[in-house]
Amino acid sequence: MADKEYTGVGGYIEHHLTNNVIELVPGNPFWNVHIDSVIYSLVLGVLFLWFFRRVAKKATSGVPGRMQNFIELIVGFVDDQVKDAFKGNSKLVAPLALTIFVWVFLMNFMDLVPVDLLPAAGQQVGINYMKVVPTTDLNITFGLAIGVMILVFYYSIVIKGPLGYAKELVTHPFEAKNPIAIIALAPFNLLLNVVETLAKPISLALRLFGNLYSGELIFLLIAVFTLDMAVTELFTTLGGPLMGIGQFILTFIWAAFHILIITLQAYIFMMLSLVYLNMAHEKHDAH
Repeated sequence: MADKEYTGVGGYIEHHLTNNVIELVPGNPFWNVHIDSVIYSLVLGVLFLWFFRRVAKKATSGVPGRMQNFIELIVGFVDDQVKDAFKGNSKLVAPLALTIFVWVFLMNFMDLVPVDLLPAAGQQVGINYMKVVPTTDLNITFGLAIGVMILVFYYSIVIKGPLGYAKELVTHPFEAKNPIAIIALAPFNLLLNVVETLAKPISLALRLFGNLYSGELIFLLIAVFTLDMAVTELFTTLGGPLMGIGQFILTFIWAAFHILIITLQAYIFMMLSLVYLNMAHEKHDAH
């Protein structure tokens, strides 16, 4: 992509919020790939798999080490949530929930990396644009949400059967016994179910994106406190040290609070995915 000149505070923020784009089809932005989001997502996913596999291979039935205790705590927590939220019978759901929770958390955790650290390192090797938080990219959050919904559709059809799922779409939520009433309500039921189905991935993706994007923006706003000050001003004037100290305090406070946000958002994404998958496994007696 062509480089753009960024100046001032607005340019600094815009530059940090710009993805590194590869145009697969020139002139058609639909086929653009945000290569930075893709690479960081894959690296964090591989890191998650490598670390959990490493701990699992070294696991012992005797006195566990700190890492084994930590992993067992996460696995036990996710397992409890699956037992509470999912009433179906599937060997895929629990590992899927664990993957969603840890992977989304790791992607969110990149928001706590100093905003200039990795982009500045990238510029040293000629990478002018770099967004390091994958979940501040709608393409990533929608990809995750659509992946969950594909499984929801799959289980809805497998568990209920194609005809059973189709019947559910036109007979729920307004149920009727009279054939004429069933036919009359069918369009309304279908419309409501289509809207609900479309709203699930949209709300799932936008909730995660919105919270992480706003968090990243606040870190950038804090960072601009000393943006226009020269290094000498930071140490030779009264305002420099005060601005630097204020920036550090604000960053620390927001980072401490943001740890709760990134964890909560990973948990919410996992729980809503479990709820949707549980709904896909439910059979209605009337159908």
